[in-house]
Amino acid sequence: MDWIEKEKKLIPQVYKRQNIIFERGEGCYLYDLNGKKYLDLVAGIATVAIGHSHPEFILRVSEQLNKLVHVSNLYYTIPQIALAEKLQKLTGLDRFFFCNSGTEAMEASLKFARKATGKKKFVAFKNAFHGRTMGALSVTYKEKFRKAFEPLIQPVEFANFNEIADLERKVDKETSAVILELIQGEAGVFPAEKEFVKAIFELKEKFDFLVIFDEVQTGFGRTGKWFAKEHYGFQPDIMAMAKAMGSGFPIGCSSIKEEVAKKLEKGDHGSTFGGNPLACTASLATIEIIEKYGLVENAEKMGNYFMKRLKELFSEVRGKGLMIGFKIANAEEFVKKALDKGLVLNATSDDNIRLVPPLVIGKKEIDLAIEILSSLG
Repeated sequence: MDWIEKEKKLIPQVYKRQNIIFERGEGCYLYDLNGKKYLDLVAGIATVAIGHSHPEFILRVSEQLNKLVHVSNLYYTIPQIALAEKLQKLTGLDRFFFCNSGTEAMEASLKFARKATGKKKFVAFKNAFHGRTMGALSVTYKEKFRKAFEPLIQPVEFANFNEIADLERKVDKETSAVILELIQGEAGVFPAEKEFVKAIFELKEKFDFLVIFDEVQTGFGRTGKWFAKEHYGFQPDIMAMAKAMGSGFPIGCSSIKEEVAKKLEKGDHGSTFGGNPLACTASLATIEIIEKYGLVENAEKMGNYFMKRLKELFSEVRGKGLMIGFKIANAEEFVKKALDKGLVLNATSDDNIRLVPPLVIGKKEIDLAIEILSSLG
């Protein structure tokens, strides 16, 4: 049966897929329908943090599946409250609105900012990516994502990333929030400079806006810290999280300070599926496995080793922890060649590769990746 041809007739053609069907996964590896093994350096786009089919994760989720999957937010459930309590300790933030994805977390964050400040304007950054729904899309930079769906939410201004002078020109007393990826992921793994982040918080004091960190891709150990904000020493008013939060199970969260939460009223936002007991159990299991096996520390150690090895092959290597980008000519063709040799990569542009492998990766897998990469020419 030609499943790929079926997909073309059944699914809207909005995805740019590689010509492969994966059937199962284990640890850092994926297997196709023929049983061929592939080293996965994409991890569901920085999502499968603890590796594929982790037995402890499967057990925890299976136990919850046998108890209760969903009742809606008309009622209380213990996994949701337990997850919020855990996140309070990890993030240092106060309240947690649960949803199902990163773009939903950003939608909530934008609404909460407007409600808390009473102001409308958002300032985001060039090459930023925050999601594809109408609010999140409004603060996403690339015209190819935005153009067909305009008019979007306004007012929004885009400042140059890592340019303090341009940021100073864009923010004013009408600004509700400045929205920042501490490492721009979809753009190709470009970290914010510490002085730039400091300048945002200095301007916050002057103009009384909120700061929203988009940690959808950088959270839960990806950068060698629990959250990328720990590299910079600043606490946002609002933080969007998702991806690795459930290690492949759909869950997102907008984390907020108490001052923001105090401005919210019943009915200001909601989600039918958000924070359901199964998703919250998956997230709790993910966090506990990351803690138990020291995967944050492993991300830092293996990230340093991986970047060192990559610099033997490529001239421009960037990143923190296991969120790495490097420049290569004809990136899409490079990805196809790698796939043929059993290596799963992701091109974020014509000349950039993004590596976001499972946090369980070790030197053996990294050395194998380098061996394959070096053979691609």
